[in-house]
Amino acid sequence: MKIYTKTGDKGTTSLIGGTRLSKAHVRIDAYGTVDELNSYIGMLRDQPVNEARKDLLKEIQDRLFTIGSHLASESDQKKKILPDLLDEDIALLEKEMDAIDTVVPPLRSFILPGGHPSVSFGHIARTVCRRAERAVIHLQQGEEVEPIVIRYLNRLSDYLFMLCRAMTHELGIEEVTWQPRVSRQK
Repeated sequence: MKIYTKTGDKGTTSLIGGTRLSKAHVRIDAYGTVDELNSYIGMLRDQPVNEARKDLLKEIQDRLFTIGSHLASESDQKKKILPDLLDEDIALLEKEMDAIDTVVPPLRSFILPGGHPSVSFGHIARTVCRRAERAVIHLQQGEEVEPIVIRYLNRLSDYLFMLCRAMTHELGIEEVTWQPRVSRQK
C-alpha cells in the first residue's frame, strides 16, 4: 500500500466512515491540532530529563491517538469499537500533578516560558494543548463531542504546565517569573 493516495489533492479528506470534508473544516482542524500536540509530546518524551516519565508520556500519546480517532469518526462509527478514553486517564494526570506539587516550590507569580530547551518544548506543548482544547470546543458548538475529550485536554494542559515546573526543578534551573512593569503616570 502506498502512503500517497492522491485523494486529498483537491483539499478534502475522509472521516472514518467515508464522509469527505474540506481540510479546512473545524473537525479536521481539531484532530490535526491534537496530532500536532502528540508530536510535541513525543519531543518531550525524548528529552533526557524525562527519562523516568517516558512511559507516562507514551501513555499520553496513546490517549491523544484515542482522542484523534474519536474526532475523526462519523457519529455512527463511534458506536463501533473505538479505543476508550476513561475517567482514570484524567485521574492519572491529576495524580502526577499532585506528586509534582509536593517537590516544586510554591507558585508565587506567573512564570514565563523558557529557561532551558526541554522546558521550552514543554511550554510549546502546553500552548498547543490549549489550542487543541479550543478547537475541540469550537467543534462541539456544532457537532457532538464526548465531554471527556475536553476534560482530558484541559487537564493535560495543566499537567504540561506542572511538567515544565518539574523539569525546571530537576534541571536546577531558576523559573523565569513575570515582573510586570507598572508605569506611574503623573
